[in-house]
Amino acid sequence: MLDLMAEAEPLNPARRRAPRADAVRNREAIVEAAAEVLAEQGAAVDVREIARRSGVGMGTLYRHFPKKEDLVRTVLRRDFSQWAESARLAAVDAEDPWAALADFYQQALTGYARHRAIVENLALTWAEPDLEGIQQLRRVIERLCARATAAGLLRPGVTTDDLLLLLISLGHAVQLTDECRPHLWTRLLHISLDGLRPGHRAPLPADPDQPR
Repeated sequence: MLDLMAEAEPLNPARRRAPRADAVRNREAIVEAAAEVLAEQGAAVDVREIARRSGVGMGTLYRHFPKKEDLVRTVLRRDFSQWAESARLAAVDAEDPWAALADFYQQALTGYARHRAIVENLALTWAEPDLEGIQQLRRVIERLCARATAAGLLRPGVTTDDLLLLLISLGHAVQLTDECRPHLWTRLLHISLDGLRPGHRAPLPADPDQPR
């Protein structure tokens, strides 16, 4: 009889039980705690600290995220997207193309100063251009670059890759200086932006990876 019932009522994936409310809350608590700790300490953080801050046991943490890399990836994907979108919105508000570019760097680097793991991750993912986060950021910079170039506000030869690598480099400067000398990085930002001005007419070195 049981076999007949099983055949008559095949398992419907849509009828699978939804996650329990406490499981959802635990997962959210873990992600929020991980975001806080990753921002403070970077990706080398001990998962025991994440479990402690989230108020769950290690068993619960591993049920939701069997590997530390799974948790780090989840948090960074969310935080990176929020950070890139915040920087984009700050740039969009500026009508002047140069102000848009400068505001983007200011907003992005301020975000860097608050999130150590983001700058670590961005540098590591440079070699993986298909990664969702880096592609999102590249699209923002590409639009800013095209807008400033069309207005004649960038020195000849500056590319999207130049601007993206500049952001990564300045991000490392933020991490090196922000704790001991807060906002010292703003000086380097001004110097760098000045180097992008069209008044600098000297040809830029060729990119060795680009065909001639």
